Amino acid sequence: MKFSQPIPITAIAEKIGAKIIGSKSLMATGINEIHQVEKGDITFVDVKKYFDKSLKSAASVIILNEKAKCPRGKALLVCDKPFDAYNSIVLEHRPFQPLQQAHSETANIHPTAIIEPNVAIGPHVSIGANTYIQANCTIAEHTIIGENVIIHPNTIIGSDAFYFKKTEKGYHPWRSGGRVIIENDVQIGAGCTINKGVSGDTIIGQGTKLDCQVHIGHDVKVGQRCLFAAQVGIGGNTEIGNDVILYGQVGVAQNVKIGDKVLVSAKSGVSKSLEGGKAYFGYPANESRIVYRELAALRHLPEFLANYYK
Repeated sequence: MKFSQPIPITAIAEKIGAKIIGSKSLMATGINEIHQVEKGDITFVDVKKYFDKSLKSAASVIILNEKAKCPRGKALLVCDKPFDAYNSIVLEHRPFQPLQQAHSETANIHPTAIIEPNVAIGPHVSIGANTYIQANCTIAEHTIIGENVIIHPNTIIGSDAFYFKKTEKGYHPWRSGGRVIIENDVQIGAGCTINKGVSGDTIIGQGTKLDCQVHIGHDVKVGQRCLFAAQVGIGGNTEIGNDVILYGQVGVAQNVKIGDKVLVSAKSGVSKSLEGGKAYFGYPANESRIVYRELAALRHLPEFLANYYK
């Protein structure tokens, strides 16, 4: 998530009650969790074994709960509860705004867009030319929808990320500061759900088509011209290339990468990254040609055992 303008880290340190180690002249341009950080971003860490990863990340400002050696050109903000500090910054710059009417006054809807009855459109939503949103959909805050997009009934775009901080009192939700971006010429079936990013963007690439009851998790990046059949589910922070086909009920784990022109057969489970240009099948998914040979060999196993024990 990017700030509307750069913020001095001295002002941030004062608000969260943190001590600064390192450069005090830095200006923060955004805030992101560790998977999404870029130069200029703030991130946080409160588990010592992850300190090194955070300090070596692209983030310019790291909120943490004990002193550490600050890398050159960066700043550390030391406070008691880094997660609470991080969440408070996100809430300040992306405050909660419940919808008080069917279409928020801050939504930007192109005059050629068709919006059917009972569609809820949240704050700071943008909807492009010739887009058609059918009845009973919800388009949540800060969603960006391009041109010539079709969204079928009862779909929800921009629901909060399923992302929680485990504490002694239970699971504490992060404030979802990210967005959903639907590019031009996308079609989304009925009853789909697409989560906004934790702090980055969930993106559905140009020309991609989703069948009914597809779920896309937070911060997922889907490429162009993909086809996802019914009941596909994709875990958070996963990257999917261009021209990928996922058949019905394929499940994709979080934090994996699927290359261009991959085909995954129905009911397969993708638990690790997949190389592009190949077909996959099974649970866990493997190259189809290998899996089919293994299945063929298994059919001969009873005959083999019978002959072996004669």
